[in-house]
Amino acid sequence: MIATLSTSSSVLVLAIFLTTAVEMVEALTIVVAVGHTRGWRSALEGVFVALGSLAALVGVFGPALLRIPLNDLRVFVGSILLIFGLQWLRKAVLRASGYKAKHDEDAIFAATVASLEGGTSAKRDSLAFVTSFKGVFLEGLEVVIAVLTLGASAHKIALASWVAIATTLFIAVIGVVVAKQLSSVPENAMKLTVGVLLVSYGTFWCGEGMGLHWTGADAALPVLAVLYFAATALLIALIKSTTVEARS
Repeated sequence: MIATLSTSSSVLVLAIFLTTAVEMVEALTIVVAVGHTRGWRSALEGVFVALGSLAALVGVFGPALLRIPLNDLRVFVGSILLIFGLQWLRKAVLRASGYKAKHDEDAIFAATVASLEGGTSAKRDSLAFVTSFKGVFLEGLEVVIAVLTLGASAHKIALASWVAIATTLFIAVIGVVVAKQLSSVPENAMKLTVGVLLVSYGTFWCGEGMGLHWTGADAALPVLAVLYFAATALLIALIKSTTVEARS
């Protein structure tokens, strides 16, 4: 199946996979902390309710987006992707250059445990439920936005949804196996990659929506990604060199 995917679909799959993986690793950290400190029953109930709410958002807004004229949709979605992508890139560049501390799942795990300590309970625990629900829903909301925007612009919401679901299950299985936070995942590198892909998609669709005909059609997407990766790497190097000079 993968071999038959177009270039556009391949980039879509990669973008949704990375976005979902990053957000679900963060959600998993919270859920595991809640489960260990307050009990798994309420924690898992919060997870299932959050996932159901997110699925409902896709079901409600997905079909509505597909009814918008294609060019208008691409400009609208492209603009959103540029905003989100630049935000992800900004954080990733600051972390990669040393201006901002890298995301620490161990620290998040410890902080969550500290805030929830008070013993486990076999009964329903409202604090565990709310904390678990909030963690999964808020982290998953970015996944939903990616599924709706990327999937709608490519008219492949079903593909984007299935990739998000498969990735979520994959992360959940890993969580069951390791039973702890996934601090070994190179999250900053993943966020930088997602940022580049979102900005590349945003540029591509804004251009198409405004009537620009890209050379090579969908093949322009990986070219844009390479250019943005190069520009990001150059920016990180410049910030690092400026920091070194300022300290010397």
